[in-house]
Amino acid sequence: MQLDAALPIVRALADGVNPVTGEAYPPTSPYAEPRALRALFSAVDLMSREVERERRRARLPANFGKPWTEGEDHTLAAEFDSGIGMPEMARKHARTQSSIRLRLEKLGKIEPSPAP
Repeated sequence: MQLDAALPIVRALADGVNPVTGEAYPPTSPYAEPRALRALFSAVDLMSREVERERRRARLPANFGKPWTEGEDHTLAAEFDSGIGMPEMARKHARTQSSIRLRLEKLGKIEPSPAP
């Protein structure tokens, strides 16, 4: 089961609700026991953060974080020399514009950005 599908179930249990029927559990339910509730709310918190991390990761370009190859370096340098803009180079290389800028700095094509 994927986390995004499991999260509503665990959240319902933490809220004292049967995730299948929507009925509230009685006060004598194991889900009402304080340690169980703390554990469930901790699980909801961790799962929520991981689901959000996965969503952010899915929005990143396909080559985000991957090492650059020598061939990519040559292609990037040639594109820069021919006047292609950073947004277009980022799209072509499936990388962020920041990654393109940093790589062009490393290749000596542009001056490094000043440190904050």
